[in-house]
Amino acid sequence: MTQTIAISPLLRGEGLPDYSAITPELVKRDIPQLLRQLDTDFTDLEKRLAATLETESPLAWETVMEPLRLIGERLRWSWGVVSHLNGVCNSSELRAAHAEQQPEVVRLSNRLGQSQTVHAALTRLRDAPAEPLTPARVRILKSELLSMQQRGVALTGEEKTAFNEASERLAALSTSFGNHVLDATQQWTLKLTQKEEVSGLPQRALEALAAAARDAGDTGASAADGPWLIGLDMPRYIPFITHADSRSLRETAYRAHVGRASSGDLDNRALIEEILKLKRQQAERLGYAHWADLSLSGKMADDVPAVEALLEELRAAAFPTAEQELNDLRKIAGQHDAPEAADLAPWDLTYWSEKLRRERFDLDQEALRPWFPLPQVLEGLFGVCKRLFDIVIEPADGEAPIWHKDVRYFRVSDSNGTPLASFYLDPYSRPASKRGGAWMDDCLGLSTRSDGTRVLPVAYLICNQTPPVGDAPSLMSFEEVETLFHEFGHGLQHMLTTVEEPEAAGISNVEWDAVELPSQFMENWCLDRTTLMGMARHWQTGEALPEEEFQKLCTSRTFNAGLSTLRQVHFALTDMRLHSQWTPDLDLTPDQMRRGIATTTAVMEPIEGDHFLCAFGHIFAGGYSAGYYSYKWAEVLSADAFAAFEEAGLDQEEQVQSTGARFRDTVLSLGGSRSPSEVFEAFRGRPASSEALIRHSGLLTA
Repeated sequence: MTQTIAISPLLRGEGLPDYSAITPELVKRDIPQLLRQLDTDFTDLEKRLAATLETESPLAWETVMEPLRLIGERLRWSWGVVSHLNGVCNSSELRAAHAEQQPEVVRLSNRLGQSQTVHAALTRLRDAPAEPLTPARVRILKSELLSMQQRGVALTGEEKTAFNEASERLAALSTSFGNHVLDATQQWTLKLTQKEEVSGLPQRALEALAAAARDAGDTGASAADGPWLIGLDMPRYIPFITHADSRSLRETAYRAHVGRASSGDLDNRALIEEILKLKRQQAERLGYAHWADLSLSGKMADDVPAVEALLEELRAAAFPTAEQELNDLRKIAGQHDAPEAADLAPWDLTYWSEKLRRERFDLDQEALRPWFPLPQVLEGLFGVCKRLFDIVIEPADGEAPIWHKDVRYFRVSDSNGTPLASFYLDPYSRPASKRGGAWMDDCLGLSTRSDGTRVLPVAYLICNQTPPVGDAPSLMSFEEVETLFHEFGHGLQHMLTTVEEPEAAGISNVEWDAVELPSQFMENWCLDRTTLMGMARHWQTGEALPEEEFQKLCTSRTFNAGLSTLRQVHFALTDMRLHSQWTPDLDLTPDQMRRGIATTTAVMEPIEGDHFLCAFGHIFAGGYSAGYYSYKWAEVLSADAFAAFEEAGLDQEEQVQSTGARFRDTVLSLGGSRSPSEVFEAFRGRPASSEALIRHSGLLTA
């Protein structure tokens, strides 16, 4: 009788992970075992390829790419689960296990990317394939060869050793940077005990702050009597900085927020300099002038001047508008006899912006939360997906393993019932164990197994929105609604792909500065009448959002657009300049360079204690280094894409559906199988224009 050997849940390499069974101890035990096995498999592959290369015969795709993909997928699956859990269920034990194994993972990745045998095989496959390559395969090969070049395949000797050591160090620095931000966010709290200290806060915010106090041990805390516990996680910080009447407490919270990870054991400033220094050195080793050149070599934008040209176009359009918006805030503060009217500080801007929004548009966004309970927002989101893309999304809770009780699972099907994909939704903020922000990641990608069965895509959709309080569901701010739609746009591109090559399916092989197109496109539908009025119903009464409130949301769409556009331009230009111009020899800190950039990209000088860079995880702990501009670059594409629906007529249902079908068949379907410009032109019939973005932002001048 044959004995069945149980496969570790961390080494299974396929299907949905058993999250609850994956412990730090398992990571320490199994990841080394996996890496040894993959190293052996790769050695065997190199031997087979070397033997074939000696014959000078053409190479078949299946001989080279398929075994490479299988090795890469096994590493991605297992290490991906560890990285995912490190982001959503962070603990000191898991963090230590992740940090312990990360160098070996990087070493194996470097070995895969630096194999001269594989590089020679890919080159022959490109130049002398056994059968003609499809356009998608040509793109995949081009991307793979560029990736290997940028991972140091041409390096030898001491240069290769130094490159690999720097790669490991950069991975460790990135992880430490993110951990510092998470810890700094979690560690700062401020307990308030006097009612005047929470004056101005809406009931919903008071309930959340009292719930935080109860979680911290004040079992008798209540929204009415306190105590209330402020934190730096967005669901607590944003309502406080927006509504608190106490200017001194707003200042305290603001200074803590912009000063995160800039002192003590969590100080990220030295890490920033080391990251920038190492990235420049890595780029120079590979023959690039700097990291920005390396980054842009695989993106839509041609070069640094092209990026700066777009940012300058947006900056020039936004700056005078932003100056007027700041003056408007000074005026309203003066009308309220506020002593700060003549000398507004950064902690005043959100507060007075909310006051001005209420007076100008009679719009209280906080008061609209009851009309946006998460269950109904999901119905609205799924409804617009049915309308535009002819898909059906249904709950499948209990059908898949989860990592936290709040996580939900959904299935996606075509309207004829054909299964297409699935996704996880982890919606709520958990400051103690979940990193901030919102993101989409792939759990499983579209592929075909060796036996011919298909693996359907599965996406992770992670948000950090306001959790439920008491008997009430999560009542979302309109910004949280937009964030959910945004991340779902990423998910749609992952889930609705029809590309058969896994290396180009979904978001794979999509240039980074185009990857935000579907996500930012979906945000536009939050203010589409059919979508918004269909989902915005009071969670207790079922009453529809009043028409006047809908109109207020629409007319306030471009409120403070100048300030918000400048903010994004400032972040993007800072990122690009740090990665193209900063060196230790400048006798200038990264923060000082950022402050110099602010003289033309901000209408208010950053305060002395503003160490924003220390929490700029996108570029120092994420994938956006020399790529933050992608948000604005892709926003040009997304605004122009939505303009196609406006031109068709948003109230013309047949045209909306046919345009939506075309969007699905191009942007959402073709993934990385064609260049983004080709995909966009296939949808739009012409190249993209920035006119729609400037018009949507309300920045057009007469």
